[in-house]
This record gives sequence, structure tokens and C-alpha cells, in this order.
Amino acid sequence: MDKYLIDSHKLIYHPDRTSQWLEADNGWGKIKKVYPLYLEISPLGACNHRCTFCSVDYLGHESAKQDRDMLRQRIEEMAGLGVKSIMFAGEGEPSLWKPLPEILDHCTAVGIDTSMTTNMVPFNERNTESFVRNCKWIKASINAGNKEDYAAIHQTKAHEFKLVISNFERCVRIREQHGYDCTLGGQMLLLPENEKGAVSLVERLRDAGADYLVIKPYTQSQYGVSRAYEGLRYDAMQYLEEALRVYETDDFKIIFRVHAMNKLHEQKQPYDTCYSTPNFWGYIMADGNVYTCQTFAGDERFCIGNINEASFQEIWEGEERGRQLQFMLNDLDISECRKNCRMDEVNRYLWVLKHPGAHVNFI
Repeated sequence: MDKYLIDSHKLIYHPDRTSQWLEADNGWGKIKKVYPLYLEISPLGACNHRCTFCSVDYLGHESAKQDRDMLRQRIEEMAGLGVKSIMFAGEGEPSLWKPLPEILDHCTAVGIDTSMTTNMVPFNERNTESFVRNCKWIKASINAGNKEDYAAIHQTKAHEFKLVISNFERCVRIREQHGYDCTLGGQMLLLPENEKGAVSLVERLRDAGADYLVIKPYTQSQYGVSRAYEGLRYDAMQYLEEALRVYETDDFKIIFRVHAMNKLHEQKQPYDTCYSTPNFWGYIMADGNVYTCQTFAGDERFCIGNINEASFQEIWEGEERGRQLQFMLNDLDISECRKNCRMDEVNRYLWVLKHPGAHVNFI
């Protein structure tokens, strides 16, 4: 059972924000006060890997990075405005950014939940304690079950595979020593090159003390330079769901995202409008630019300001977000969107709320 709802959504736990959005009925005077529950922040643009499936390769892995002091100030402001959580990930590897432990401490102090998606290679004795102490969850991207396939897919040195497993074990050890509540998981993007190594990765992570391993499908970024896996289907790989289930224990689960895989067969999304954008989430690039959708990072149609030039409130309630709202409601062709995007399940939920079926009062 996916108790973390990774293959679903958690907006159902925020009825107050959802009701605020519904009551606003797309009127700018009210909807401008609907702040995101969740933000993704990229601390820097650089990355130590060049994964074959990278969805942000078109951004060029630039060396841009957040201004530490400005980000601290904006995070405190965000907390006061209703932001509940921040995932540090983005177009680069977040753990390469040296101020991240301090920023995580600050998020905890102001009441914002944090998490991190990482390749875990830069974890060390100095930064890992802060990562595990502060983050509600850390998900390591480990896309192979052996060092040779890992090096080929991540485009890095083979010895880093062992390093990542060792760093994962360190995270578990720190968590157990101090009684922290950080959930520690792994994630493998299922590809033809790593299919046969899935069992090996499951065994390694289970033995390292992981809480789960996610097996997820690839979807093509519309801007991506790499097209090696475009059109990849999962019909012949879904046997892994049952094959891997035997390795589960009470403490270690396989989250095989078969629902997401099956959605790749859909001809179109079951909604015509993305209501989650620009309302319930947002993405802040390493240069400080604020985008209302992570999938469209770098597309100026979705950029509504920069946190180094204006407060978050000024950006979120500003005319650029108002323009973006009208664009989403009236002009965006939803077929432009990436399949299985992060907000797909949220959008399915919001669409039903806006377009209820018959007999909904017979609960």
C-alpha cells in the first residue's frame, strides 16, 4: 500500500485552501489571495550528473544559485503567507549548495516542512545530519541496480554507486541514533537499461534500511534535448510489480507506479484546464525566477517575477500572475502539458470539484 500517496495526491487534506479557491471562482480579487501550499525550489543550477533521461537538460545546467540571505527572508515571508512545504530539487543537485543545511534549519524554525530529491552523491558527515534532522522525507534518485548500469545512466563514475548506498546507510544510521522522523526512500525511473537490475536495487535499499523504493515511468519533457526514451511504453515491464513485491517487509515497501504507467495510454487528460496552476504550487529557479509550473521552467509565459527583485507577496498578487491565470483559463492548450506531470492527480480532483457529476448529494 502506498501510504505516502506518491501515485495519488494530498490536496484532500487541505479543504480550507481548496474551499478558498472554489469560493474565489476565478475572480482575481479573491483568487490572488490563494497562496501555494507547496513550492519547489532549486538552490543552484549545477549538477554533478548528466543522466540520460534528464528532463531539464535544455536549461544547460547553468551555475546560477540562490542568494542565501534573500532566500532566508523570502522563506520567512512565505511561511506567513500560507506556504506549507518546500521541496529542494530543481534543475541542479540541491545538496551541492553549501548553505542548504542552514536554509533547512530556517525552514524548520518558521514552520515550513521540507524535503529533498537528490542523487545523494554529495552527502557527507557535515551536511547529512541537518538533511535528516530537518527533512520530512529524502528521496534518492538511484536508477540502476549495479555500478556499471548506474554509471551509464547517470553519466558518472561507477564507484559512485557504492558511495550512494553508503550515504544512504549513513542517513539511516543518523535517523536511528537521534530518533528523527525523516522518511528515507529511493526512486528508480524504469528504463530498458535498468529493468533487469531492479531486483538488485530493491535488495540493496532494503538492506540499507530504506522505507521504500519508487519505480516510476518516464515521460518526455516537451523541451528536453534528449529524446532517447520518447514514446516508451510499460506493458512488457509491469510484471515487475508482482516480481518485486516478494521483497517487501513490514518496514520496506515497493511503490510501483502502475497507475502512472497506465495513464500513458490515455489519448488526452480527463480535464481541459490546469486549475492547480497558478494556484496551489510554484517553482523557483536557481536564479530566483518564479514559475507557476515546474514543467514549463524557462518558458516566459509562466514566469511571474523574481524573488531577488520583489517580495513573494508582490509577485503572487501581482499583475503577471493575474495575466498567467487568464492564460491558463482561456488560452493554454492542455495538450502542450507533460503527461503525468506532478499536478496531474490534483487537476483530476479539482476538475471534478468544478464539474460535479449527477447525484453528488447522495454521499
